[in-house]
Amino acid sequence: MKYLLQTNSLTKQYGRQKAVNAVNIHIRQGDIYGLIGRNGAGKTTLLKMLSGLAAPTEGDFTLYGKSGKEAYRCLSRVGTLIERPGIYPNMSAAENLRVKCLAMGIRKKGEIEEILDIVGLGDTGKKKVKNFSLGMKQRLGIALALVGNPDLVILDEPINGLDPQGIAEIRETLSRLNSERNITFIISSHILEELSKIATHYGIIHDGVLLQELTREELLARCSERIELRTDDTRKACTVLDEIGITEYKVVDADTIHIFERLNDSGEITMALARNQVKTMGITVKNEALEDYYLNLTGGAVNV
Repeated sequence: MKYLLQTNSLTKQYGRQKAVNAVNIHIRQGDIYGLIGRNGAGKTTLLKMLSGLAAPTEGDFTLYGKSGKEAYRCLSRVGTLIERPGIYPNMSAAENLRVKCLAMGIRKKGEIEEILDIVGLGDTGKKKVKNFSLGMKQRLGIALALVGNPDLVILDEPINGLDPQGIAEIRETLSRLNSERNITFIISSHILEELSKIATHYGIIHDGVLLQELTREELLARCSERIELRTDDTRKACTVLDEIGITEYKVVDADTIHIFERLNDSGEITMALARNQVKTMGITVKNEALEDYYLNLTGGAVNV
């Protein structure tokens, strides 16, 4: 089996509008597949079809090497968190998981406690979910998706609306589940910089069309590296750069210059500036942000 999940011209049409248009994605076991796109790009519709929550207008998908009706029978091995978690606010986290286990016919001893520990909710006791923070609710949603020990988990915007601490907690949980349990994830998001910290593969979707699929390594190779230099005198700094043979640079604003060559020579650049009485306020090597790459690819602003 080459791919755990593969779609074949998967399409969903509402009236004359194709929300998802002939999409072909390829996901291997162990991937963390980041589905990137602005709001309305077709991410949720695509994930709903992969979860069996919406029927394709055209095309199909192969799951665990099975296609057609057999692929749908394999959905019991797929955990999902689409849009908001389906939780009971007046119940505890453990009670919510117990309901899910009963619905799925799972009676494994210790299952609930194990899952709660995995997502960092093992000490919540009888605390009602309505009193949880947003981050805790999202982790409970992930916990519900883990019931039944799935091989593949589909998460739709799992970090949307979270504060930085909540985002970090979700990211750490997913990374650990991927490395320790070899769970494959499909994660949709429009928070591109956060997704870039966890994903191993990417699919970029725009207006229902999959524009590109690429690995983390391919993305890094396509995103340009640069030195970001902040100084108190950009005009004089440019003269110094010219004198030491650096010509591939761009003045970004009143105190920032981006340098696109000799990325290992930041020390030499700083010393040359100092010899010419130009103060270095900061100098770092950076990659083009994932968001910048996406904007250049789609030619528009991200709708967040």
